[in-house]
Amino acid sequence: MLVTSRETRRWVLPKGWTEKCGGSKQAEREAYEEAGIRGRITAEPIGAYAYPKRLPDGATVTCEVDVFPLAVDELLDDWPEKSQRERRWFTLPQAAMAVQEGGLVTLMLSLAQPEA
Repeated sequence: MLVTSRETRRWVLPKGWTEKCGGSKQAEREAYEEAGIRGRITAEPIGAYAYPKRLPDGATVTCEVDVFPLAVDELLDDWPEKSQRERRWFTLPQAAMAVQEGGLVTLMLSLAQPEA
């Protein structure tokens, strides 16, 4: 599941700034707020990537993102950021073509490869 970013409308994973709960609990909350999905999330990330984020003051910071898989149990019709984002299911290869962050593309393509 990818969502559009609020400002540039590019396809991204649901994510947010690390707060008190951090880790998988933060990822679970962002999946609900940004994509309207509820489910079972793993405690450990399946990968990570970094990307440059432009701040409102024009500065750029490097953001490190841990990626947690979530088994979707419920797809909600209404969620907090519904009016601000579009959500869409993609296969991993399709998602890799839709996102712009190079590290995320690499992670998605590696997950799409069958294990030997």
